[in-house]
Amino acid sequence: MTAATPPSLFPRVPDSADAVLDGLDPEQREVATALHGPVCVLAGAGTGKTRAITHRIAYGVRAGILQPSSVLAVTFTNRAAGEMRGRLRQLGAAGVQARTFHSAALRQLQYFWPKAVGGSLPRLVDRKIQLVADAAAACRIRLDRGELRDVTAEIEWSKVTQTVPADYPPAAAKAAREAPRDPAEIAQLYAAYEDLKRERGVIDFEDVLLLTVAVLQDRRDIAEQVRAQYQHFVVDEYQDVSPLQQRLLELWLGDRENLCVVGDASQTIYSFTGATPDHLLDFRTRHPGATVVKLVRDYRSTPQVVRLANGLLAQARGRAADHRLELVSQRGPGPEPVFTEYPDEPAEAEGTARRIRELIDAGVRASEIAVLFRTNSQSETYEQALADASVPYQLRGAERFFDRPEVRKAGVALRGAARFGGNDSLLEDAVDLPSQVRAVLSGQGWTAQPPAGSGAVRERWESLAALVNLAQDFAAARPGATLADLVAELDERAGAQHAPTVEGVTLASLHSAKGLEWDVVFLVGVAEGMMPITYAKTDEQIEEERRLLYVGVTRARERLHVSWALSRSPGGRANRRASRFLDGLRSGSAVAVGRGGAGGGGGGGVERGVSGAAVSRFAASAPRRGQRSPARCRVCGRTLTDAGEMKLMRCEDCPSDMDEGLYERLYDWRGEQARRSGQPAFCVFTDKTLMAIAEAVPEDAAGLARIPGVGMRKLGRYGADVLAICAGGDGAHGKDQD
Repeated sequence: MTAATPPSLFPRVPDSADAVLDGLDPEQREVATALHGPVCVLAGAGTGKTRAITHRIAYGVRAGILQPSSVLAVTFTNRAAGEMRGRLRQLGAAGVQARTFHSAALRQLQYFWPKAVGGSLPRLVDRKIQLVADAAAACRIRLDRGELRDVTAEIEWSKVTQTVPADYPPAAAKAAREAPRDPAEIAQLYAAYEDLKRERGVIDFEDVLLLTVAVLQDRRDIAEQVRAQYQHFVVDEYQDVSPLQQRLLELWLGDRENLCVVGDASQTIYSFTGATPDHLLDFRTRHPGATVVKLVRDYRSTPQVVRLANGLLAQARGRAADHRLELVSQRGPGPEPVFTEYPDEPAEAEGTARRIRELIDAGVRASEIAVLFRTNSQSETYEQALADASVPYQLRGAERFFDRPEVRKAGVALRGAARFGGNDSLLEDAVDLPSQVRAVLSGQGWTAQPPAGSGAVRERWESLAALVNLAQDFAAARPGATLADLVAELDERAGAQHAPTVEGVTLASLHSAKGLEWDVVFLVGVAEGMMPITYAKTDEQIEEERRLLYVGVTRARERLHVSWALSRSPGGRANRRASRFLDGLRSGSAVAVGRGGAGGGGGGGVERGVSGAAVSRFAASAPRRGQRSPARCRVCGRTLTDAGEMKLMRCEDCPSDMDEGLYERLYDWRGEQARRSGQPAFCVFTDKTLMAIAEAVPEDAAGLARIPGVGMRKLGRYGADVLAICAGGDGAHGKDQD
């Protein structure tokens, strides 16, 4: 059976600008109505970031504040851009440009190339790997298939980080990259590759950005023309921008600040491609007047899944960990995550397939189940195990839905029926749109009952069944829709690569699962050597592996299964163990030594822009935070893992020595601060942070800085007031800082 497309894909267009805001939570509404100046949205997994920013654009358009043609929304995949365009159309904001960085740059380059350079734009090569092979041959360097792929990746990284061939060796060393060959050889191959491109008159994917940047830098008239066209920018997944993409964005913006960025540093998992969260984390530094909105209400996952996700980040270290978002589930309770140890990898695959078979037999749709692994090489074992258990599956990253031969043929048949339906005998007994589609596709191989097995025949049937179910949902959402209307919808979806759901368990790498979600997720192979992967050596690389596992955990809505194997093959040495990332998070495991995540974890809310001088004036006297030892209760000494307990630095049940009078004065002061700044009280300090201050009674900035929940920004903004209150004053120092 093919999973039905949710009816929400075809909602009615809101009848007014205010109606666009209906259903948004307070923080999402803040995003939607913050239409002027720089805005930074820190959005945790499952918190509705796409909903927030699409409603922001739509509200601005519907209210007459933004012109559709003046808005450029940028994201990182064609699928995400297509989804954004579809949502904007459904909200009554058609005409807004939603594109990837490369797509937007390519359109500009094609348009301005004759004026800037002359002639037509050089041909864009689809696959650069053959050019790299030719460059290797010219350099008389032998590369096997794996090395060829790895060298190509190094060239791509060099270009997006704006590193020229001669600078590759020192740049790779500085970035601690594991070069697949001697760095001098890679530099030689990179230079030969660039020479070959020039000789053949072609450009590659990265050149599109580089050349667009060059044109906008060199031709002020062209830059001004682009800036006149686009007045307002929105950038999704901002933690994934590369230095080259950031430079292009700066050239698009010029000296304006009508920019809204959305991201989550805890989901930075593509640094190997040149992506860096620094631009997101430094946004407030570059734009001191920015409004920062934090989205932490998790609408995707149960509290049990969210607790595990928060626990993973609570052990994290590094700059991204300092800015982690502590998610708060908005869903009802579900089952606890299941942790399973297997003797070997085949047993793990068979056990996973068996559990999936049981779930499907119990009524869970196969399309709502995913098996996620660290590397694509792990896929084959699970493909075989699922086939043996008669479980249909689909590989994420395989052939695009609308490129499949059976889908193309079905589209031709539906288009023909829409044009000549009155003379088609197949449609004589079809009384509505779904029955018309079933009648047409029955001639293409669709049947009411699926074929047995899980081979190519079944895969073709699944594709056709997805179209049948899409027609049912389309007709339910739009009564009176015709076959021609459905064909137009399919054309729109094909252009956006917005495929309907195909029934089958999804097999995917953790990297390719980003942005997706399922009811049930199996995280497999979560063992040392695979998670973190063996070649992750530095602290930064280890932390990225942790974030990758966090992304995997947050893909699950209701059920989460985590497993690992003690050996690779049956009878092998059982010398593996569960990933260190699970330490302290599963029954019977030792507690991991970690930072505790106290530096930036916290609730959602809104932070208004403040002057940089106000922050630096007071924070300069406070020490910078270094790495911390495990957080322990100051009363009983137990290691703390709960975020609230870590803020108090004691167990909830341990006795408190809080100064009640001081707490009341701090509480009243916080209420006044919140009232004057127009934001929720917890955005000033949470209750737990106020309790921690009232228990510690700090005497100076250093003592206040040591309290979890008091970051450098809040120290600079509120530190003088808090210390004055602790000393018995009224906390009036900071009243002019807002």
